[in-house]
Parts: sequence; C-alpha cells; structure tokens
Amino acid sequence: MKEKIHPKYFEHTKVNCACGENFEIGSTKEMIETEVCFKCHPFYTGKEKVIDTAGRVEKFKKRLAKKVEPKPKVKKAIKEKKA
Repeated sequence: MKEKIHPKYFEHTKVNCACGENFEIGSTKEMIETEVCFKCHPFYTGKEKVIDTAGRVEKFKKRLAKKVEPKPKVKKAIKEKKA
C-alpha cells in the first residue's frame, strides 16, 4: 500500500441509533449516528415502520383522500350522413 494516502481507520467506532441501540464497528469515522440499525430495521425485525420526514406521509394520505375516481367515459356513436 502507498503511504499517507489512506484515511485513519478506527477499530472501535461507536454507533448510536435513534432507537437507543449502541454498538461498535470498524470505520474511518470515529463516531456514527444513524436513524435505523439492525435492531429496528423492518427487514430484520419483520415489523412495518414508517420513517416520516417532514410530514411526507401525512401529505400523501391527504392527497390520496382527495382523489376522486374518474367517471367512465361514454362513447357516443357518430352518425355520418351520406350525401
């Protein structure tokens, strides 16, 4: 390996999750804060968890509630007059 081009590697990086879980990994950062970890991620837990950022879920639900089903179009027969 070349000297002095690689970032410093921390063997015991502390990871803090929003769910309260704390654990250590190896990383180039000394401390990592995350919103979702292996203890609370839906893929690993099997539970659905909606992570709402700035009310996006509520906005979507409001738009969905306002949505009106379109009425089916009625085709009108066009009569051609022969001259």
